[in-house]
Amino acid sequence: MRKNVLHRDVLFGLGLLALAAFSLVGCSEPEQAAKAPPVIPATVITIEQQDTPVVFEFTGQAESSRQVEIRARVDGFLEEQTYQDGALVQAKQVMFKLDQKPLQATLQQVQGELALHQARHTTAKANLKRIKPLAEQDAVSKKDLDDAVGKESEAKASVLAAEGAVREAELNLGYTTIFTPVTGLASKAVKQEGSYIPTGQDSLLTYVAQLDPVWVNFSVSENQLLSGRKQQAAGLIVMPPEDKFVVEVVFADGSTHPHKGHVNFAEPTVDPETGTMLIRAELANPESQMRPGQFVRVRLHGASRPNAVLVPQTAVLQGAKGHFVWVLNKESKAEVRAIETGSWHGNDWFIVNGLAAGDQVVVDNLLKMSQGVSVKNVPAEDQQKQPSTDKPAEKTE
Repeated sequence: MRKNVLHRDVLFGLGLLALAAFSLVGCSEPEQAAKAPPVIPATVITIEQQDTPVVFEFTGQAESSRQVEIRARVDGFLEEQTYQDGALVQAKQVMFKLDQKPLQATLQQVQGELALHQARHTTAKANLKRIKPLAEQDAVSKKDLDDAVGKESEAKASVLAAEGAVREAELNLGYTTIFTPVTGLASKAVKQEGSYIPTGQDSLLTYVAQLDPVWVNFSVSENQLLSGRKQQAAGLIVMPPEDKFVVEVVFADGSTHPHKGHVNFAEPTVDPETGTMLIRAELANPESQMRPGQFVRVRLHGASRPNAVLVPQTAVLQGAKGHFVWVLNKESKAEVRAIETGSWHGNDWFIVNGLAAGDQVVVDNLLKMSQGVSVKNVPAEDQQKQPSTDKPAEKTE
């Protein structure tokens, strides 16, 4: 009887152990499933190398291609201003008139002197004409002939001087009508009607700024020059033939000037004070949209990067050791990849080093990335439809 009781107790104990073991197994599976690392949805792009145009951008300032000072060339009283301040004036358009009466009197006087000298010259020529035959017949002395020749030459020289005085007086009279040599915008008048205008430093009346074509000045730093040469020598950048860039101008509101231009001047030396080199571009400006002094953005088109690697700017992160991106390995797990960045290209970034064709780069959901986490490639629009409750993973590099 005692043996049966002992046997029953042993079986009961084994049953309890089996139940406990079953309970442990049943509880461990959900716990393990809960601790499994989550799969992070993200948009992933595959790197493709391609020849990509490069645009260099600088800050520039517009300048008149020809700004002319309108000055008085003779003394006189300002009689009339024939243009409106700030108006667009055409080449050869009259802008000011000075009082002509004093110079008309001067012209009349020198014309009279010219007539007097011409009469004397006529008399001297007639006298010489009479004496020459007589001198050949020894009817007059050689001295008389020499005197006649000298008086004719003297009278002729006096006529030339008088003609020069008349020409000068005519020019001075013409200078009383002041016109613009270029088409452009006229500034306000410095002197008012009735003012006495002297020649010299105080002769400025206004100025006219030619707007078509217009110039745009911008500066390239020494570091930019050296970097460009280095990349060109390494084959990372191909410049246009003979460095003939196409120039585009963008205004402060983001609109673009309707006409493209070209570089027409480059300073041969670097300014030692600023460490920059001045470049000047010329653009057509028939609608006068660009005004002198206006600040603009200058874009140079024509260069390219052969076999370039581009990634969206949002995919590039900054760490303590520089820039990096998240890439996927063969098991679709996230890994940190250090990169060397170049310049921007629209919303993308040129990658100089660190990425190659075929690499898969994560471009969003970056706060949830961590080393070795599994990533599922999901388009960005699909991610917005699927709310996520995952907590951001710690970002490492």
